[in-house]
Amino acid sequence: MGEVRSHHDLIAWQRGMDLVKAIYAFTKLMPDSERFGLISQLRRASVSVPSNIAEGYGRGTTKDYIRFLRAARGSLYEIDTQLILSVKLGFAPADAAQPATDLVNECSRILVALIRSLEEHSTSKRERV
Repeated sequence: MGEVRSHHDLIAWQRGMDLVKAIYAFTKLMPDSERFGLISQLRRASVSVPSNIAEGYGRGTTKDYIRFLRAARGSLYEIDTQLILSVKLGFAPADAAQPATDLVNECSRILVALIRSLEEHSTSKRERV
């Protein structure tokens, strides 16, 4: 693992950016009538994942960082729900949603591990004081 010099070096942020690309590709398959509905919701939620990771990283405190990582994770749950709805409502085929769903799951695992690591590091620091 290399040194983290900016949020660009974070795997969580990189996969979040990949998710945005997957969501934009997926929503291009959806009907234009959903432009202000699920398309807009999916795109905004996907953009919020790497944005929250970046903002949290830039805040400078572990507490704030964890709070923003949790917000990013919340957006992943929102995206998951909206992908399922898109398929159930017949706006796109299930196989078209799979790449984005896979990235949602990967991002979620990465964020859970990162949050846990930061919490453990924060706890162990307090115990040493």
